Amino acid sequence: MSKVSQFLNKLTDRIVGIDAKFNSAIIVAGGIGSRAMTDGSTKQMAPLLGIPVVARTIAVFESCRFIHEIIVVAREDEIPLYDQMQVTYGWHKVVAVVAGGETRQESVLRGFKSISDKSDFVYIHDAARCLVTQKMIADVGHAAVFHGAAIAAHRASDTVKTEEGKTLSTLDRSKVWLAQTPQVFMTDLYRAAAYSALKDGSKVTDDAMMAETLGFSVIPVECGTENIKITHPIDFVIAEAILNHRNSEVSS
Repeated sequence: MSKVSQFLNKLTDRIVGIDAKFNSAIIVAGGIGSRAMTDGSTKQMAPLLGIPVVARTIAVFESCRFIHEIIVVAREDEIPLYDQMQVTYGWHKVVAVVAGGETRQESVLRGFKSISDKSDFVYIHDAARCLVTQKMIADVGHAAVFHGAAIAAHRASDTVKTEEGKTLSTLDRSKVWLAQTPQVFMTDLYRAAAYSALKDGSKVTDDAMMAETLGFSVIPVECGTENIKITHPIDFVIAEAILNHRNSEVSS
């Protein structure tokens, strides 16, 4: 029996619902974020309406009743800052803060090594996507329970072209998804994909690509346009506008 078949057979034994699972979250916060130009601060530590970007991200996962543990993959020189933030913000689910590696792929694997042996599903999320919501996380989690692997994504609304030599060709945008995070996987599935990629020396651009390379189907879940990644200075302006809009809707 193939590895794919073995994992799919495990799905038939599942109890439907993310609340019935032990869910681990890995928050990837090991970058520098030089494009964000944050006056000497890394983008994950830069304040967004007075709160560090990474603290906003962790707070959302902390508030999800179905997330049982959070592992942060951080820059080594920033690890002491998490002890301070844990006191300031009262986090209870952050069980480990580990130093990242030279690549995102290596960093996630370091975080993965710290998850609980009880873990059924692993939620991998970029710290810079601090506008993620509980609903987005839950929607992707539910899809992963049913299918084994799922990612937050948004359908392309612009016309997408690809370069072939000196000419351009147009893709069918109805079939194009823009990948986001969280990306959620059965823990055993992710373990197989990650160590297979490590063994083969495969270089991937996101975690879903590892699962796809191993033959697993990854389901995209529409999470809209607000789940942006803080990358450039203008993204802070956009993020503040989104947060202010959300706050005004709550207070109205």
